[in-house]
Amino acid sequence: MGQKKLQRFAEVSTFPNVLQYPENMPGNWKTFFHNSNPITLELACGKGEYAVGLGRLFPQRNFLGVDLKGNRIWVGAKKALQENLGNVGFLRTQIDRIGTYFEEGEVSEIWLTFPDPQLRTSKARKRLTHPKFLRLYQQIMKPGGYIHLKTDSPSLYRFTKWVIELYDLPVIQDIEDVYDQETVSDVLQIKTHYESLDIAQSNRVHYLQFMLPAEPLPDKESALKILLLEEESDRRS
Repeated sequence: MGQKKLQRFAEVSTFPNVLQYPENMPGNWKTFFHNSNPITLELACGKGEYAVGLGRLFPQRNFLGVDLKGNRIWVGAKKALQENLGNVGFLRTQIDRIGTYFEEGEVSEIWLTFPDPQLRTSKARKRLTHPKFLRLYQQIMKPGGYIHLKTDSPSLYRFTKWVIELYDLPVIQDIEDVYDQETVSDVLQIKTHYESLDIAQSNRVHYLQFMLPAEPLPDKESALKILLLEEESDRRS
């Protein structure tokens, strides 16, 4: 491990706005943020550009970036401290453990900003909009809470739309090309490090905002798997 990473790991452990694998957090986030304002998560936040950007835009709400990589979290956490953004924090942990850190209904919204699209069909269950993860989000979100996906991956965008249609989830916004609009909202103008890289080389940024129902999603993974296999077959032909 490089010296710079080691220094960041050591420093991030001293940051008051960062928690690493904490215990006894469900119901206690008001102590961390020193208020009872609504909580929005940025999952797989990387350097936390969205958590910080949203924190600037909405001072009366709390934002929590979640990621496993402490050296990446360091970047956003440092910036939040420098700007005195008391409504921005970071949680270092695995995404699939998110249900252990919050009470039911404790989270208002979730942002997925340029997550790994896990392009291989065999990795589909690792996509953060797979029903497996949506069920985890349901455990901690308020009924009618919003999920936001911003991605440059046409595959992940298409996959998420399949999931939305399969489970009949209410869509609030569906923008195929964010920057092709006449006006772009302040929220969607926030850019992440990965967005600037255009890893998918699609020259487009897709955005979806949808709602999750209060009742658990039924098991429809077999139908989703058929769609994935058909897509894989089309790519090979």
